[in-house]
Amino acid sequence: MVSRLETMVLSGAELPVAVVRKQIASAVDVIIHLSRFRDSTRRVAEICEVTGIREGEVELSTLFQFEEAGESNGRIVGKLHRADALKDTRKLSHAGIGVASE
Repeated sequence: MVSRLETMVLSGAELPVAVVRKQIASAVDVIIHLSRFRDSTRRVAEICEVTGIREGEVELSTLFQFEEAGESNGRIVGKLHRADALKDTRKLSHAGIGVASE
């Protein structure tokens, strides 16, 4: 997704890639990854926080990740699990999102 954003920006502007990446990292807080599962449903597979730039690349930290628990009636069963990286929940609280501990 970050690569596609870079491509869209670079197709219409003469900017260095490093500048574009820095702008993306400062403008985007969270990325929500939707995926099509083998049962043909689309679900949230992962939620990542954009933490900045490291060694010229946009750095992501996984906050929640979908974990399968099996199948029921031909549908995948599972839920998003909180990642170990999620320690400071103040930003989420300010946005009105409650994060229950597991």
